[in-house]
Amino acid sequence: MEDIDAIALLQDPVRRRLYEYVVAQGREVGRNEAAEATGVARTLAAHHLDRLAGAGLLESGSRRLTGRSGPGAGRPAKVYTRTPAERSVSLPARDYRTAAELLAEAAEEAGLDAGLCAAARRRGEALRGTDAPCGDLGAALAALTARGYEPHLEEGGGGTRAVRMRNCPFHAVAERFPPLVCGMNLALLEGLLGTGGPLRARMDARPGACCVVVEPSKNNDD
Repeated sequence: MEDIDAIALLQDPVRRRLYEYVVAQGREVGRNEAAEATGVARTLAAHHLDRLAGAGLLESGSRRLTGRSGPGAGRPAKVYTRTPAERSVSLPARDYRTAAELLAEAAEEAGLDAGLCAAARRRGEALRGTDAPCGDLGAALAALTARGYEPHLEEGGGGTRAVRMRNCPFHAVAERFPPLVCGMNLALLEGLLGTGGPLRARMDARPGACCVVVEPSKNNDD
């Protein structure tokens, strides 16, 4: 019932806007920023943010937002980030995670990596349907958003741009079987975004994020 109660908190439209804003930033967010971004009073934002933290949907901490330290730097402000814990509800109860982990374990022991990646690539192509391969990073953002990857555009040095993803839909299983599941994920995204076009998906694992990055193909500019 704990997961049901936590998810039920998001039925409140203000609370949901605040939660979605914090999640979308991918960093610590203070009360003033969240209130201004969602168009609510700071006191109301603080109330809802604390409710979300109390339910385990957000994590809270404190730090000085001025960037200064020592006398005159001001009091630390309360900040919020998304918790890494997962919440799920299934009525009646289902345990798909255990099934996924058992299948991953069997596939890894049997050396079925190539077969799994081939199946994942076919599934990605089926999800794309008759659409052409994604032609630019904007199209990739839309496709990845629809699949729950929470993508964002990252600007790099020299004008480079890439799409990184804050969420891995297979996170729980990927933690136990990283080579197998991350390879599957890469193949799935190759099929979804298309290969041989102006974009490519490649492995570039970073802590707390999806293991794949999407960028313009070599010798192609977005």
